[in-house]
Amino acid sequence: MQILRERKSVPTETHSVHSHSRVLPQTESDIITFVYRLDNGCLSQDRAEAAEAVGTALPRRESMELDQVAAFLEVARQQSFSRAAEKLYRTQPAISAQIRALEEEFGQKLFDRLGRKIFLTPSGEVLYEYGEKLLDLHRETLQRVREAQNAVSGKVVVGANEATCLYVLPRVFAEFKHQHPQVGISIYRNFTHKILQKMAESQIDLGIVTLPVTQNYLKVVPIFEDELQVVVPAKHPLAKRSSVSVEELAGEPLIFPKGGHTRELLEKIFRRYRNQLQISMELASVESIKKFVSAGLGISLLSRSYAEMETKSGILKLVPVQDLKLTRRLGLVYRTDRHLSRSVQAFVAVAADFSGKLSS
Repeated sequence: MQILRERKSVPTETHSVHSHSRVLPQTESDIITFVYRLDNGCLSQDRAEAAEAVGTALPRRESMELDQVAAFLEVARQQSFSRAAEKLYRTQPAISAQIRALEEEFGQKLFDRLGRKIFLTPSGEVLYEYGEKLLDLHRETLQRVREAQNAVSGKVVVGANEATCLYVLPRVFAEFKHQHPQVGISIYRNFTHKILQKMAESQIDLGIVTLPVTQNYLKVVPIFEDELQVVVPAKHPLAKRSSVSVEELAGEPLIFPKGGHTRELLEKIFRRYRNQLQISMELASVESIKKFVSAGLGISLLSRSYAEMETKSGILKLVPVQDLKLTRRLGLVYRTDRHLSRSVQAFVAVAADFSGKLSS
């Protein structure tokens, strides 16, 4: 919008065009052109044309950007500029510059330092609360606009651990892509507690996690149930047994997963035998555990479905635990206090249809 004003040269007088505009210095020009544009919710001057009109450079006024807010939130979560930079694939100086720009705009410190750690100031805590709301609203706005034409499109971000991705979800993903080929799928791989943390931060749309979960803002759709059994090489003495006791297992070289729900469960059932327990190896993935078991380096406990191919081919043998049924249940979870895009709703519908069909 162009606003033309004629005025005489008056040394002591200044003129403003709008309540949102800056007061410009008086010049000798009879006509000054002011150009305004709507930018980030406020009116700001077209600097090049305005500066040319008045014959001087105007001071720059920064306005808060979503990218700066996202950087601020990540620094607050990580309590570290360097870790936030790694998470956001940026340099630390770039992150520091964004935080500094926010502090200059607000005229407030957002972080306090204590040793190597940083903490939110009271002003920072306020920005953290509203910053999360701002980014949530931005995401929802994008979703709603994209859905205006009633098309299921966009991307679904799913959190699941590696074994779930390999042995449980392929059929779900295949059916979903068959029904909605235009929707992309992004997978965040980690343990259940990390996935729930990302859900709390609204960083992912859905999670496939070990049940039960206690967060009351999550809707749970059970999709998978399986039994943990002892997995041994096909020629191992225990392979001919119909079952094996926990006490007998404690005397065998055991291969444990490094972390996750199964590790917690194994530590619980072997607690009374911890003095005689022989943990020969700790491995990070189900695939590596199966490889080392088949090589005769120890035995382990896995979900039946995870060793299905190896048992059918005669490489491994599954043996139930005597007098103990170890069940693992998985559920799809999503937030009930957030808007679900049509693509996420479609994924939930497909996964719910598979409920009970995925279990071994």
